[in-house]
Amino acid sequence: MAKLTRKQRLRRRHFHIRKRLFGTDDRPRLLVRRSLKHMEASLINDLTGETLLTLTTKSGSFSTVKKESKCEQASRLGKLLADRAKEKGINEAVFDRGGHVYHGRVKALAENAREAGLRL
Repeated sequence: MAKLTRKQRLRRRHFHIRKRLFGTDDRPRLLVRRSLKHMEASLINDLTGETLLTLTTKSGSFSTVKKESKCEQASRLGKLLADRAKEKGINEAVFDRGGHVYHGRVKALAENAREAGLRL
């Protein structure tokens, strides 16, 4: 039997997680995507298939003169996401870590979103 690639293993884990998670209008799904350099967080309503909000570390607000670590950028992304979600009237979300381990940048994003008032 052939070994699975890293991407195939990630997709398999994400599939098993997604079987149980479902975003609604009241509690959208907070999806976290991670690459080597950047992170992306999206609030998704699975009933309508609509993306309510998407933020990424590639955006202009993250290009600062002072270099931040990737974990610090993820923390700031979590706070910013919670603030923007509150503006749209979203107070709760279902956390979808996207097959990634709840550690490091994923954990920093989730904890700072909680601190900013988003219930996960």
